Formats: sequence, structure tokens, C-alpha cells
Amino acid sequence: MTHPSLSIIRHEHRALSAMLRSITLLLAEHRRRNTLPDFDALQAMLFYIDEFPEKLHHPKESRLLFPKLRGRDAHTDAVLDRLERDHARGEQAIRELEHALLGFRMMSATDQCEARRRDFEASMKQYVDFYLDHMHVEETEILPLAETMLDAGEWAELDAAFQMNRDPLAGHEADEAYRPLFRKIVGALQSSGSVGSALEAFAGAAQPTFTPRQ
Repeated sequence: MTHPSLSIIRHEHRALSAMLRSITLLLAEHRRRNTLPDFDALQAMLFYIDEFPEKLHHPKESRLLFPKLRGRDAHTDAVLDRLERDHARGEQAIRELEHALLGFRMMSATDQCEARRRDFEASMKQYVDFYLDHMHVEETEILPLAETMLDAGEWAELDAAFQMNRDPLAGHEADEAYRPLFRKIVGALQSSGSVGSALEAFAGAAQPTFTPRQ
């Protein structure tokens, strides 16, 4: 049986993975061309990560799922402790990334441009590697454990709570206010030419349910 809350977690993981992959390939393509990236699009992508995965996805895991699994055994508690530290680290890391991007943008017309670019690219790579590993641990250790350990009442509670707020890139209707954000991101990927694989990953995660303006 597939529980809605687990499907939501996995879909939201795919959406975040696709966004991270898109940022990485976007940066690589502009590096290859020796051109500056679309700073507005990069800012929109980081804003998405902060606005949805950081503020909606992780709190649902920390406040709803993880407490139901604590106290089962020492190994599980240690893994949960590590994941909670990751969530806290992620909040700080996204601030540092946003600052690094701002520094790159503000200094892009100076002799500091290349150094700022390298700093942002290195920080971004570290963040991507960190979060891909984090999600792998959740999906290989925590979600399978939940499937075997939780009872029907606990699943009903989780499913109801998880469906109250959803990531638009995981197939949920985007609020009107967020639609320009997603149009900007999709537009940047489309205009980058050689990042077709990133666009496929982004769309495969689940396109926001609106039709971009032509």
C-alpha cells in the first residue's frame, strides 16, 4: 500500500533534486560558454529551495514523521539526529548560498568576478552533494522503516497533515503569486540551449499546474 504522505515526500524529493540538477547544469553551461549566468533565474531557484523544501518540506518531516519513529532503537535515533542536524544546517547553508550569489552578482563587473564565481559554484556543489546524500538516507533508511513500523491511525494522521501544504513542483497547484517565479525558472532553462536534460528533470519532477505565457 502506498501512503499519500510517503508519495508526497518522494515527489518533493524529486522536485528538489531536479531543481538542484538544473542549477548545476545551468552554471556549467554558462561556464562552458564563458558567459555570466542569469542572476535573476538563479535567485529565483534559490528562493524556491528556501520557500518550499526548507520552509514546508523539512518541517513536515521533523515535526510529523520523525517523532513517530523515535525510541524504536539506538540506530534509528542516531539517523534521525543526523537528519535533524542536516535540516538545521540546510537553513544556514541556503542563506550562505544566497549571499554568495549576491556577491557574485554585485562584483561581476570587477576583477573579483572570477573569484566570486568560483566561490558560488563551489558552495553550490557542496550544497547539492549534501542534500542529495540527505535525501538518499531518508529514502533508504527512514521511509522503509516508517512503512513497516507505523500503524493505520498514525498513517491517517500523517496523510492528512502532509496533504495540507504541497510543493508546486511536486504536482500541486501553485498560488497565483508564485507563478511568475516558476515562469522565470522555466524560461531561464529553456533559453540556456544545452541544458535540455535539466529541463527534462525539472519537468519530470512535476511541472507546476499552470500554462506558461508564450
